This record gives sequence, C-alpha cells and structure tokens, in this order.
Amino acid sequence: MRQRDLHQRVVVTGMGAVTPVGLSVDETWQGLVAGRSGIATITSFDAGELPVRIAGEVKGFQAADHLVAEEVQRTPRCAHLALAAATQAMADAGLGDEVPDPGRAGVVIGTANGGIDVAVDEWERVKTAGLADIESYVLPAVMANRPAHCVGQRFRCLGYNATITTACASGTQGIGEAAEVIRRGSADLMLAGGAEAMIHPSFYLALLALRVLTADNEHPERAMKPFDARRDGFACAEGAAILVLERLDHALARGARIYAEVLGYAANSDAHHVAIPDPVGAGAGRCMRWALENAGIAPAEVDYINAHGPATEVGDRTETMAIKAEFGARAYQVPVSSTKSMIGHASGAAGAIEAVACVKTIADRIIHPTINYEEPDPDCDLDYVPNVARQADVRVALSNSFGLGGQNACLVLGRY
Repeated sequence: MRQRDLHQRVVVTGMGAVTPVGLSVDETWQGLVAGRSGIATITSFDAGELPVRIAGEVKGFQAADHLVAEEVQRTPRCAHLALAAATQAMADAGLGDEVPDPGRAGVVIGTANGGIDVAVDEWERVKTAGLADIESYVLPAVMANRPAHCVGQRFRCLGYNATITTACASGTQGIGEAAEVIRRGSADLMLAGGAEAMIHPSFYLALLALRVLTADNEHPERAMKPFDARRDGFACAEGAAILVLERLDHALARGARIYAEVLGYAANSDAHHVAIPDPVGAGAGRCMRWALENAGIAPAEVDYINAHGPATEVGDRTETMAIKAEFGARAYQVPVSSTKSMIGHASGAAGAIEAVACVKTIADRIIHPTINYEEPDPDCDLDYVPNVARQADVRVALSNSFGLGGQNACLVLGRY
C-alpha cells in the first residue's frame, strides 16, 4: 500500500443515499444485503404503450421534504435527489447545515443527463401554451451543473466546484476527482458523488433504440440478471449518493468517525466506440490496473470487486475478461458482485451508490449478492456471490464503472 502523509490521505466521514431500495444508506444497505430488488412497474409516467415498462424508481421520495415549493418547481429531480443525499451525508458526518470552513470545502457531483427532462417537458408545454410562455428557470434547471450548484449553495461550499459528465462512470469519477482535489491541497473537505433522474419517456425511447433495456415486464424483480446466461439488458434507474470526503488530519482534528479510506483512483477511455466497449475489455483492464497502481495496491491485496455489471451481453463478458486479464489466476478467488442486480442502472449515480456499497462492505464485513444469478454463462465464470450475501473480511475493495463512449473510472477503497 502506498504510504501518504496525513495531508494526502483522504477518508470517508459521512454518507447519504436515496435509491430504488431505500431512502437512506441504512435502508439501501439492508435491501442490498437481503437481495431485495427495487425494480418495478413504472409509476412516474404512463409507460403502457412502451415495450419496456419497468424501472428502478426511488419510491416514496418527497422533494418538498428538502426544498421549499418554489424550489421544487424550478429545480430538476436529479438535484432534488442530490440534495437529499447530501443532507444525509452532512448529518452523518456530524456537520449539520454548514461546512466548517467554507473556503476550504468543495463539491464534485457526477450526472450523465442532468435536468434535460425539464427541457423536454417544457417544450411539450409551450407547443400548446406558446413560446412567449416559456419559463426563465428552464435553462438553469437543464444544465448539468445544477446538482453541484444546489449542494454547494445549500451547505455554503465556496471552494472547488465541478460537474463530471462521463456517462455511467460519472459518479465514480466524481468521487475520485474530489479525492484528488483534497490530495493536491485545494480543499480540506469535499461533498462528492452522483445523481440521476432519467426515468422519462424521452430517455426510454433513446435507450430502446440502443437495445440495452431488459423487457421482462412480467417479472420486474427478476429482470436484472448480471453475468447470467439469460441476461438481456438493464432496467433504467434513478437515485443519488453523496460522500463526505476529508483530509485525514482534518477528520482526526474534529474527532470525526471514519468509515473507510479512498486509497486510489483512475479514469481513462477505450477510444473505441460510442456505445460498445472494447471487445476484450482492454480499457477497463487498464483503468483497474492504474487505480491499483495509484493506490499502491497489488491485485493480491484486493478482497472484493464491485462490478459495473450492467447485465448486458457484451458489458458483462468484457468486464469479466478484463478482471481475468488483470488478476490472473487470482480472479477466480476474488468475490465479485453487481449492485445493479437490485437497483438497476442509475447511470451517472450508479458508481456513487456502488461506492457506498463498498464502504458498507468494508465496515460491516459482508458482501451483498448478485441476485437473479441462476444460469451460468461459460464466458462469465467468476465468483459473482450468487443470490445470498456472504460474510467476508474485506479490507480492500475495487469499484468499477464503465460508461458509454468507453469512459471508465475505478476507485480503490480500504479499511482505515
């Protein structure tokens, strides 16, 4: 393990999450460990005419619990979810409503789509009402940086602020980049993660064109089948997860509880195809290798891999190939599981939710399962922790996120 001084070490001191299986980190983690699916028939719009009518919706979420009525109307759902998760994370870190030193606190949030659904809905409205009736709040709501703006404004983070938009890798890259901001001395504390709200007719039509969605409408809880021979695509999902990251000496000075340490991070590109991963997983493999090198961790020290595991035929196969290429014979000894088997694919939020799962795995010494794994695929022959959670002393976890456009990000998280 790479030796860094206290000013370079970055730790996790707070977490918040709203997901299809729970409105908090504890609810989400309990659901994941129990193997409970959050995929169900869509309720947020009438999907009756679509060939795919299931998704991982955040159930029971009330934006009015986190924003005043005017803000709810003028702010996209992805920002609602981000604020809820950030509020939880701040409370969990014992920080309350404002960061200790605003000028030394920042925000990095990943989102693949931002509030583009607001633009689509407004366009539909003004086609009837007339262009003169367009609302002034639409442009700020649509812009991808709205979640980061809202979180920074709410908690008065005056330092570094950025939005990462690298498709399905956005949340993981958001956490990794935030850790780098702390390591280079530009902040003491960062709120970092991802948020996405893409359960909308316009997104569904686009995803249907890509042929990446599962169409098992009759059995939504069994639709997500990562690494299984019967897999036929993913269920679209929404959600958010935010972590409080701190410089180690800063966390120790204020007596913070430390959940885990961010040991390493890397991001790269396949430079191959806009929608299809490198056919042998070369880009994914390089990203895993570089993240471990950044952490000073050997493959033999990795105790668990949280897979990208999107349940697509190509994605699962190439990720398995990449793991085997980088870990060699040890690939068959490392447990691998897919959080998406239960929450679906939350795009820019997925990696952040999976980072929370990794931290809980390290803290609670239990690995959540990959559910719906019933028919092994000869091309996917690793230990995917099928269907039932497993006790394990996980000290080092690797979290993978591989996005459209071949944009990859990996985090290495470890026990403090």
